[in-house]
Order: sequence, then structure tokens, then C-alpha cells
Amino acid sequence: MTAPVLELDIDPVWGDSTDWDELSAEAAEAVAAEVPELARSEILVSVVFADDEEVHDLNRQWRAKDKPTNVLSFPMLSREELLAARNSPGAPVMLGDIILAYGVCAREADEKSVALAKHATHLLVHGLLHLAGYDHETSTEDAEAMEAMEIRILARLGIADPYGDRDPV
Repeated sequence: MTAPVLELDIDPVWGDSTDWDELSAEAAEAVAAEVPELARSEILVSVVFADDEEVHDLNRQWRAKDKPTNVLSFPMLSREELLAARNSPGAPVMLGDIILAYGVCAREADEKSVALAKHATHLLVHGLLHLAGYDHETSTEDAEAMEAMEIRILARLGIADPYGDRDPV
């Protein structure tokens, strides 16, 4: 399966007990299987496994929210531009950036009683869908559609429905 190329930057706080490169590549492949416009090796995505302070600073600067959050996505293309790029293969296309905050992710994983790697995979999937132009904040229908996509993608990876409150799709 062809998938976006991920360029990772991993803060040491994330540790070395998980192969974050492999986990990220598997997440990207699963997303590309569901979202065919991402099934291109010319698409580049920057993924940063950061600490809470870095995400806090970015969240304050770009979203005017003075706290860290689990994941931030910064798309460089609109959905329309991404779809149009399918017609001009060859040239690299920078899709955007995804940044995960270690402390927030670790706390959420603990609260949900799931492994950090599984929670981080969910957040990578979520971030990639945002970069592909999907948004859960625009309407209830969009939120439900995005959640359903996440559930299907995570099922491909053997990860249970992270929401747990939905009927099977």
C-alpha cells in the first residue's frame, strides 16, 4: 500500500520502548487505505512527538488556547488542493504538520486504560484525517463521519473503537 511519507521528530520524553517510526507508518498506511487521495508517496507529512510545553506554546500561538492539547494538526493544503494534486503526480506535496504532546497523551491513555502506543496511533489517524480536510468541529454530521472513519481505520490496525459509545459501523 502506498502512503504518505512521514518525517518524524521524536522528543526523548517519548522513550524508546515503542518503534514510533513503524507505528506512524502503519497508521499512515491504514489512513491511506480509507482515504485514497492520501495513497501517494509524493505526499509529505511532518510528525512531531513533542513534550507538553512545545504543544502548549503552539496551541497558545496558533489557536489562542493557553494549555497543551493531545494533538495539533496544521494543514498546508485545503481539501480541494489535495484532491487537485492527485492529477499532477510526481512533485512532492507538503500536506502539513501533526504534533502530539507526550504528557497529555500519556494521561489520556492511562485514563482510558489503553496503551500509549494505541492512543498515539488514534491521534495520528485523527491528525492525518484533519490534514486530509476532514473536520469534526464544523457540524455534528461531520464529527460523526470523521469518528466513523477513525473507527474503521483503527479496526484495520486491530485497535478497538476509542469512543466506545457508537453503534458498529
